[in-house]
Amino acid sequence: MIIFINGSINAGKSTIAKILASKITNTTNVEIDTLHEYINWLEIDKAVPINLENAVLVINNFAKHGYNVVVPYPLSQRNYEYLKKELRDNKLFFFTLSPEIEKVQNDTNDRKLTQWERDRIQHHYDIGISSPTFGKIIDNTNQTPEETAREIISLIPKIY
Repeated sequence: MIIFINGSINAGKSTIAKILASKITNTTNVEIDTLHEYINWLEIDKAVPINLENAVLVINNFAKHGYNVVVPYPLSQRNYEYLKKELRDNKLFFFTLSPEIEKVQNDTNDRKLTQWERDRIQHHYDIGISSPTFGKIIDNTNQTPEETAREIISLIPKIY
């Protein structure tokens, strides 16, 4: 089983993914952004396709060995179609965290946003990352991360 947690920067993807990986048996958390560190000198538009290609290899390898995988990453429609095609032999679930943009644009105790991140958040909302045509959209504006994780778990068939 592969669970994608979609959403903009600061929407809670990584936090929710960590909670899910701790609550669902035999589950690993694959942070695609970590793969970007190998090519951090590339512009984002050139890096994203390579990151996704590398992520598919890593995700398929974990799945081949019987592990569930949680993947937090902002997905465009094009990237969703690519991942769906490349991972088609697996059970896939897509969830989008869609808090109000005002919440996402705020700094937290754990994270001070840069101007680039604020601009990228606006871009994500403008292009529909927070309101895609695929998967289940969750407005987590007024939820704790634990509540959001419980909601996601309640929507996944009990196969784990």
